[in-house]
Amino acid sequence: GQLGRGGSSQRRSPLDVIMSQIRRKRTASDRKPLGRFLSRTSDRTGIPEDGETEAREERGQSSGVAEAAESERDVGWGRVRVFLQRLGKKVDSRSLNLAHCDLTATDLLELATLLHFLPQLEEVDVSWNELIGGCLKALTSHLQRVGGIRELRLCSCRLNADDVTALGEALGCVPLLEILDLSWNGAVGGGALQGLLGKLHPPLRELHLVACQLTAADATVLGGMMSALPRLGVLDVSCNPQLTQEVDGGGFRELASSLSHAASLTTLRLQACGLTTDSLDALSGSLRFLPSVRELDLSCNKSLAGGLNRLTLHLTHLAHLESLDLHLCCLTHTDLEALIQVLPSLTALTELDVSSNKEAGGVVHPLVSALPLTQMRRLPLNSCSLNKESFTAFALAVPYLRSVDVSWCKVVGGHLALLLDALQPSVILELRLSSCDLTTDDLHHLG
Repeated sequence: GQLGRGGSSQRRSPLDVIMSQIRRKRTASDRKPLGRFLSRTSDRTGIPEDGETEAREERGQSSGVAEAAESERDVGWGRVRVFLQRLGKKVDSRSLNLAHCDLTATDLLELATLLHFLPQLEEVDVSWNELIGGCLKALTSHLQRVGGIRELRLCSCRLNADDVTALGEALGCVPLLEILDLSWNGAVGGGALQGLLGKLHPPLRELHLVACQLTAADATVLGGMMSALPRLGVLDVSCNPQLTQEVDGGGFRELASSLSHAASLTTLRLQACGLTTDSLDALSGSLRFLPSVRELDLSCNKSLAGGLNRLTLHLTHLAHLESLDLHLCCLTHTDLEALIQVLPSLTALTELDVSSNKEAGGVVHPLVSALPLTQMRRLPLNSCSLNKESFTAFALAVPYLRSVDVSWCKVVGGHLALLLDALQPSVILELRLSSCDLTTDDLHHLG
């Protein structure tokens, strides 16, 4: 006998045991969900479950979207290639050089629609396309598609005030911009520069505004930008003769004073800006705040004559100055003497240009003696009224120079051998001898 659940003894027959097992299997089978049955079936038949079907559909849709996007990029890149090849330019996903392409307003609009396909673009140059003046907004309104632009050049495009304003409004879309060149656009001056005030970002390293007809008022605006550009390394405002032409000198004085905020400045170009001795006073006051300056260009400012000593007294602050350009400044003998006195302290100097200053021919010997000759690379003396003595003194510097220019110095004629004997073939890269009254013997030596 066996003790049952009810507490009584019960004997079960073999048939009862078999029937009980059958009932248990049937009950367990009935409890299994349909999904599990279909899953087993699908394994055998290859028919997917509903969940697998949805997942595969989603993967298929995702793959389709990716393929469509890739196809769109391919088509867009093809359009870019066709556009550039039509203009005779090479295709580069990072650099877009369309200078000197005679672009029209229609071309500019087409270019704007293609920017979407150039997400890696870093450099854009549409310079020397004068037909796009007045239409720049067609391009600037799409700059948000290429927010990684670091270099933008728009030289000689006949930009007007509206173009400058449109550019200023778009600069917020290119916060990484490092180089901006608007040179040779006359309408940038006269007040239009105001459209860029407060729009340039700290990463800007170079600002080029050559021949933009900048006025004293523009100099004030430019001065207001300096404090917001701590990384500015190159400032070129050359060929703006009206920059200093105001009654009280206020505009340029404000610009010169603001340079004290540009401690990173390495290159300052003020060629042909109408600088006067008063301008030098204003500029000199900021030199002590510019220890990084390596290139200073004050050339083609004829009104500096007689007042260079106002600058030279402060040049010692430029401990890293490598290049000083004073050509065509009508320097007097006194100016040159003041320069010679400061030269020994400019220990990093490698280039000095006092060419096209007639009086320079009379001080070549003390000039050469004051220079760090072994590191000098350029010392042009063309149009300096050299005499035989100064020409002989110049020969002392020649062995170290990579570039020699004594053009328009008649004394060279008949004495070229003196110069050629001093040249070092392994060093010299350039020799200029225009209008030197060379003789047959000179040409024989030259050959």
